[in-house]
Amino acid sequence: MSVIELRQYTLRPGRRDELIDLFDREFVDPQEEAGMSVLGQFRDLDDPDRFVWLRGFPDMTTRHRALTTFYDGPVWAKHGPAANATMLDSDNVLLLRPLTPLPTLPARPAPGTPPPGTCVSATIWPTPPGAPATEAPFLTLTTEPSTNTFTRLPVRTGENVTVTLTRYPGEATFERDHPRVQTTAQTLRLSPTGRSLIR
Repeated sequence: MSVIELRQYTLRPGRRDELIDLFDREFVDPQEEAGMSVLGQFRDLDDPDRFVWLRGFPDMTTRHRALTTFYDGPVWAKHGPAANATMLDSDNVLLLRPLTPLPTLPARPAPGTPPPGTCVSATIWPTPPGAPATEAPFLTLTTEPSTNTFTRLPVRTGENVTVTLTRYPGEATFERDHPRVQTTAQTLRLSPTGRSLIR
């Protein structure tokens, strides 16, 4: 999968669960049948009127064909007006490409599956226009909770951290880009829906 959309919809107050029920019931399978992968659907935990989701495509040509098939097809004709009635804005969309292979995702949960109760974070790091892909994180690490078995060399305990290592072409690029990236990152706290592959 080489093209992924991150879609953030602002909904009419109090109508998010209505859209999620409709989306999970009527839109997931037909989109996949049209040639796209619905990767994840989420409630934004910090905005009760926001629905966030990701879908992917093998390439831009397939994206155009799959979207045309779905949005010109019978499912959207039947249920699209009800979906649109829940939305104030559906244009907050980032067109992205993976820098590393996607992880293997579980099988799609059946309709009516309850949400998993997990929390997913998505952090959006702005980068300067034309910045090479080498400035994206190449290694992400998280706390190892095991007890330190070599006590002569102490380790920090009682902390949970995530560490991201990013490669820059040189120190000047780091100095130019790093402070801005750090201060303008946006993190979304997301709760997967019952049929979300990303759980």
